[in-house]
Amino acid sequence: MKQLILLGAFLLLANTSIAQQIVCSPADKNAFQAKIHEVNTLADQDDFGATLVAIGKTFLGTPYVAKTLEVGEKESLVVNLRGLDCTTFVENVLVFGLMLKDEKHDFDSFTKTLEKVRYKDARLDGYASRLHYFSEWIANNGAKGLLKDVTAEIGGTESNKDINFMSTHRELYPFLKDDEENFKKIKASETELNDQVICILARDQVAVQEHLIKSGDIIALTTSIKGLDITHTGIATREKDGRIHLLHASSSGQVEVSRLPLSDYLQRIKKNTGIMVARPN
Repeated sequence: MKQLILLGAFLLLANTSIAQQIVCSPADKNAFQAKIHEVNTLADQDDFGATLVAIGKTFLGTPYVAKTLEVGEKESLVVNLRGLDCTTFVENVLVFGLMLKDEKHDFDSFTKTLEKVRYKDARLDGYASRLHYFSEWIANNGAKGLLKDVTAEIGGTESNKDINFMSTHRELYPFLKDDEENFKKIKASETELNDQVICILARDQVAVQEHLIKSGDIIALTTSIKGLDITHTGIATREKDGRIHLLHASSSGQVEVSRLPLSDYLQRIKKNTGIMVARPN
């Protein structure tokens, strides 16, 4: 699959007039055209959250594929709509939602919006510019005006946990293992992240506060794993039972809606400590 993607790679002239590499197979280019046509009628002008859920459900059944962004020898803007991990699922749903809001339908707008969402301060500038930690993804996209972290508003409390998993496990990341520049930049990002306030809604409070979570909210699952902030993410959807469920790219195999309500789903994850909730604007 990587070979197909690399064969389809091409260069796009970015707004900064610097050629950025985009990795996209012909099949994924076709998948974009099919998807933008499919979601074109789903925009709800009065409820952006409903729009995001509707877009997300068009991906139901899409295979889960881990490490979809680890392609090639340098950081590139990877477009992959045929295999998603939990983060790229959320990113792509948000990007399509933003495109509908702005009445954009072309591939160039898609890649520019994807770069804006995926990278620190909306600019791809090497491996360390990617928003690797999802709590940083929430904070940085909040600063861009794309969403708001509402965790504190719905009962979340501050966490004083140090986030440093990448720098303390650099052997797990090919672009960190033997690259001192990337390593130093990731450590700097961790320092910045640890200077920010992160709030968590505790797992035993999710059912109590569930009425404050809206369909379309981005849900990030926090963890007790040392040095790590988030292990999984998805989109909240209030289903026919009146409960909030998780629409997500599940590591069990595909994009799906959790069979159990979110609060019950969390109870089955041993190291889960709660959630962060971000509301797209």
